Amino acid sequence: MKVTIRRAEARDVPQMLVLVKELAIFERAPNEVTVTEAHMLDAGFGPDAVWVGWVAEQVDEIPSRIESGMTARNDIRLLGMAVCYERYSTWKGRRLYLEDIIVTEAARGHRVGDKLFRQCAAYAVEKNYSGMLWQVLDWNTDAIRFYDRFGSSFSKEWLNGSLELEQLKNLAAQ
Repeated sequence: MKVTIRRAEARDVPQMLVLVKELAIFERAPNEVTVTEAHMLDAGFGPDAVWVGWVAEQVDEIPSRIESGMTARNDIRLLGMAVCYERYSTWKGRRLYLEDIIVTEAARGHRVGDKLFRQCAAYAVEKNYSGMLWQVLDWNTDAIRFYDRFGSSFSKEWLNGSLELEQLKNLAAQ
């Protein structure tokens, strides 16, 4: 399997959203994905882009009939993606936050996630960030094992907090 990693482009967003939905199913939260292609496109490639990403693609040569005979065309299919953004820590300064690495089930075991993770690390070094962080579900032993291979540390002390839009609206209205 020939895999290449490249910077995500606007044309990738529809396939990237399919990967996000695949991840949501894996994480037992299929109804939690509310982002649209338009929002994802604007957030990654609009005037106030907030995320940067990379895609892993497999390029297969597939014959395509042309009037003058047979020729080859590239059929590109995304096998995975990584999405990151800058985060600021009052203790550590600028850091890269890895929102997601997603690899299709069929491509797992082919080091696609490894290549994507290394690309994120290289970007963090290029930007001179003080570090990179991410979250992993405590039951996702495969992901924990993946990050362990890189010498990652996991915090048992910090809990994740969040408010959804409706809660924010109620809070802001008070």
